[in-house]
Amino acid sequence: MESGFAVTRPPVQLESILQFLDATLGIPDFPDYPGAANGLQVQGTERVHRIGAAVDAGVETIEAAATAEVDLLLVHHGLFWEGLRPVTGRRYRRLAPLMQNGISLYGAHLPLDAHEELGNAAQLLRALGLEPETRFGQYEGVGIGFTAHLSEEREAFRDRVSQVVEGPVHLIPGGPVRLRRIGVVTGAGGSMIREAAEAGLDGLLTGEGAHHTFLDAMELGVNVFYAGHYATETWGVRALAARLESEFGLPWEFLDFPTGL
Repeated sequence: MESGFAVTRPPVQLESILQFLDATLGIPDFPDYPGAANGLQVQGTERVHRIGAAVDAGVETIEAAATAEVDLLLVHHGLFWEGLRPVTGRRYRRLAPLMQNGISLYGAHLPLDAHEELGNAAQLLRALGLEPETRFGQYEGVGIGFTAHLSEEREAFRDRVSQVVEGPVHLIPGGPVRLRRIGVVTGAGGSMIREAAEAGLDGLLTGEGAHHTFLDAMELGVNVFYAGHYATETWGVRALAARLESEFGLPWEFLDFPTGL
């Protein structure tokens, strides 16, 4: 019988969630850029009722997390890419809503790109109906992406990726017309073109790359699909938040602020 009252789920201790996240993602031992600062970046309330997930820890996202009464915000790109800087201006505007509202912020960069189940690359591949296979895209000896087999013409694949990421996909047609094996590294993976060529891949699906990567792709014989840095990296934080809901019974919300890049 319905009571007429909303079901209130009990809060979860922040420390329990942090232990789960660190262990699941392998945070302590995973190599990354110094500014990534993976793990807990800002400590908030000890008890978590609601989780937010977002790609970037920008002012707009953090203010939206406060409005949504989020206790824990999961992000792919955290706060400290600029290194040690005074907490003024835009840095203050990011930190103040977290501190004032008791919101904890947890960042997971390359560990979330790379995770074999919850990671951006694996999730994007499965959204495309493909199965992640061998590791690809090396960073300090660790693969942060995957390869996958398929049989599809490159233009049809570009169109299908566009539907999945809900945005434009730019194709550099450097390789064969029919794709049989591709590599996926989300975000700024244009630097992986040579590795894709050396691995004998027909294509590389990533977010973005520098201007010179056009020549790299055309001269090294690899089709490159640029689907947007943001669009290729919404997958991991959403999967991670859904896993926390399954594990701890906590509701979550995706705070979507596309950059268009």
